[in-house]
Amino acid sequence: MQKQSFNRSFVISKETIDLLNEVPIFDKLGYNEIKILSRFMKPERYKAGEVLFHEGDKGDYVFFVVDGKLDVLKTSKTSDDVVIATIGKGRSIGEMTIVDDYPRSATVRTHTNVSLIILTRDNFEHILKEYPQIGIKVLKGLTRQVSLNLRKTSSRLAEYMFPLN
Repeated sequence: MQKQSFNRSFVISKETIDLLNEVPIFDKLGYNEIKILSRFMKPERYKAGEVLFHEGDKGDYVFFVVDGKLDVLKTSKTSDDVVIATIGKGRSIGEMTIVDDYPRSATVRTHTNVSLIILTRDNFEHILKEYPQIGIKVLKGLTRQVSLNLRKTSSRLAEYMFPLN
């Protein structure tokens, strides 16, 4: 998928707005704030087996899963890509790419047909300028999500480590 900049003319359904209201990153936003935020997002659909992005790609957008499932894959030294997670409805992938310039840390491929909502870095920056209270709430939600992901990863890593003694 190549870099895309979306304008604010896309119409998101009430059902999708309701779904965004259930996404943990947006849990501190009110319904009207979600409606404003949704104007900066674009819906997309992909078929099962499509790669949305590869590990190492430049990233500047985050996906929110409306329907279907995505596989998160990491390159392994001993084999081909390994599925490290499968995410579904209400989850997000690529959160940090709207705030940093680092490459994608994993490959994401559709496990099933999926419906997604995309928020680009450019549009997120517009939100921060035009609606700073909404932008701050989204940033706090992103921080909570990244912190939770890091805690889970640390716990999983600890299960595989040998004691240093």
